[in-house]
Amino acid sequence: MARDIKIPYIETPLVKSASLSRAAGCNVYLKLENLQPSGSFKSRGIGHFMVEQLKALRAQPGASSASAHFYCSSGGNAGLACVHAALTLGCLATVVVPLSTTEFMIGKLREAGASDVLQVGASWQEADDHLTGTLMPAARAAGEAPVYVPPFDAQGIWDGNASITRELLRQLGTVVNHYPVTSPAAEGLSEMSPPNIDAIVCSVGGGGLFSGIMQGVEEFGVQHRTRVVAVETEGADSLHQAVQRMEPVTLPAITSMATSLGARRVCRQAFEYGLRDNVSTAVLSDAEAIRACRRFADEEHFVVELACGVCPALIYNGQIKDHIPGFNENSTVVIVVCGGSNMSYEIMDKYMAGLE
Repeated sequence: MARDIKIPYIETPLVKSASLSRAAGCNVYLKLENLQPSGSFKSRGIGHFMVEQLKALRAQPGASSASAHFYCSSGGNAGLACVHAALTLGCLATVVVPLSTTEFMIGKLREAGASDVLQVGASWQEADDHLTGTLMPAARAAGEAPVYVPPFDAQGIWDGNASITRELLRQLGTVVNHYPVTSPAAEGLSEMSPPNIDAIVCSVGGGGLFSGIMQGVEEFGVQHRTRVVAVETEGADSLHQAVQRMEPVTLPAITSMATSLGARRVCRQAFEYGLRDNVSTAVLSDAEAIRACRRFADEEHFVVELACGVCPALIYNGQIKDHIPGFNENSTVVIVVCGGSNMSYEIMDKYMAGLE
């Protein structure tokens, strides 16, 4: 029965960062999505999507969830979330990644329990084309029930990511000192007065996280007082360029080292949200992201990849105040620590050495 399906993601903590608050000159909180089962926020949106798909499959006459096989194209983190969720749900998962994906990440996918991991194409789009045009038709012909798992462009994924906004609004409303205290169920938020959040800062790749956060902000009617700052790296700034041109933009190539932000074109929903009055975009260099990852590891004791480090970089370099009208010491900023598994101390040291 659908009620027996396990949920493959968790509610994550919201904590106040003393070091980032000092650096910013205001109150800075961290929404720790890096603590999800797969190590990134992808577990939430993709996990929610996969549960929906499995429920729909079970509802079909004569269908058996045991035959479900999830197929995901990814730069790494979405695939890892898919594999973790599939194992929780008792299903198989195959992941196709582009040739730019590191052996480190491919090893993570295999260790997590992927049925198969293939490298195809120079970009995520080419990997996705192979997945949907070759692998899934072959699986269907072999009698499987292949289920496509998009990395970011699906309403079910945005619905899952919208719960980040719901959680942090509830958690921030019950914070004592640095840490949230036990708080009422999420459903009770509509009966409470949501706390004032001046800005939510998140990374943007394909736009699934950003779209979910925006959906949550609008669902709770706080868009008139909460800005969402969408951060990208140079060479992976498809949202920023699209907003600047007022039309969707497809980058000719991803030249940033932050390969997890490597969608040459954001989803349509992200582009439309990017045009909202309460949204601003920021583009930082790979070097800023690298230095931020090192400082974040030293001060917050979390190792995150460049696609995540670019968000605290906005505070370390002093730019956050430029995105908040009326910025002052009482302003409240929440950084969504999206996480990511494509980083280790060894990789970080190599990145740092390259800056010297």
